[in-house]
Amino acid sequence: MVMVVTENVPPRLRGRMAIWLLEVRAGVYVGDVSRRTREMIWLQLQEGFDGGNVVMAWATRNESGFEFQTLGENRREPVDHDGLRLVKFLPPAADAP
Repeated sequence: MVMVVTENVPPRLRGRMAIWLLEVRAGVYVGDVSRRTREMIWLQLQEGFDGGNVVMAWATRNESGFEFQTLGENRREPVDHDGLRLVKFLPPAADAP
């Protein structure tokens, strides 16, 4: 099982994701693909996210049962805590005067 969530990415990338995965909500894609296909999808995301942000999560046989990776800037930042991947929240960006 693979899940991809995109924000502020170009429509051409959203269309490309719909080739391999089912778009269940705007910018949210799910599917059951091989590791090789998942890695190819990640390459497509890296090439086309154009300043937006992306997270991809997939099922694995580890402590949490899943793994994930991200692209672009977001207040949620992955961190490694004793081998367990967690997410920390960055403070909101201060508004410019």
